[in-house]
Amino acid sequence: MNIEDFREACLQLPFTEETLPFDDQTLVYKVGNKMYALIGMDKPDNCNLKCNPDYSLELRATYNGITPGFHMNKTHWNTVKFNEDVDDQLIIELLTHSYQLVWNKLPQKLKDTLNSGTL
Repeated sequence: MNIEDFREACLQLPFTEETLPFDDQTLVYKVGNKMYALIGMDKPDNCNLKCNPDYSLELRATYNGITPGFHMNKTHWNTVKFNEDVDDQLIIELLTHSYQLVWNKLPQKLKDTLNSGTL
């Protein structure tokens, strides 16, 4: 996985916004103004993804390249290292899982507004 492929995968998810809210080096991907993915442009060898807490524990026990989220809530976020023992397909699956967790928590009214295209 590289930053271009990761960025493209994020931008393919519906209603995704690419932002730089923290600094000019950290790309943050949001849906409904809620973060689901982060990647540093200065060191794009990993990303942070939201994850179900139980699934996080399973992933961290299975893969050396998945650790508690760096500078994030370690219960709900993982850091996923690229080009280690986590293949690109799993990274895409975890990205989709992260997006879905955030989408599912959005208020129904906001989801309806996004789906109708009237935002």
